[in-house]
Amino acid sequence: MPATAQSRRARLVRRLVVTGTGVAILALPVVGATTASAATTSTSSTTAAGYPNTLDGWIRESLAIMAQKGIPGTYNGIYRNVIRESSGNPYAINNWDSNAVAGTPSKGLLQVIDPTFNAYHVAGTSFDSYDPVANITAACNYAAAVYGSIDNVYGAY
Repeated sequence: MPATAQSRRARLVRRLVVTGTGVAILALPVVGATTASAATTSTSSTTAAGYPNTLDGWIRESLAIMAQKGIPGTYNGIYRNVIRESSGNPYAINNWDSNAVAGTPSKGLLQVIDPTFNAYHVAGTSFDSYDPVANITAACNYAAAVYGSIDNVYGAY
């Protein structure tokens, strides 16, 4: 690698470490969304439960809660749906579909509307539908009730 490229890479690595993400994130807009913003993370490198404050950590924390509550689902099923629904952006919001037109936009990692989030909220998680762990866990609880598992969801749900 040329010296210039090595220097640029070193600065990028240092900057990522300083911001606490440790990884580069490619933020893509939700398909059909009229607005999108880059995913942001807390300055903390771990969640309150000790998981990394990243998509990987949020999924693993959700899976631990789901296991305690008997909610089925796998890492791969959750990850596949998160990437399709929000590209991993916990603040993604859909302002264009029929739910949004009715005043209840889909939001968060798994694009859950507030009535569904409230109905399928899992005790022990935040009541904030933008909270990544709460959003994943509530969405998986809903998917389990309707489809048997988030693993059975391959499109909008």
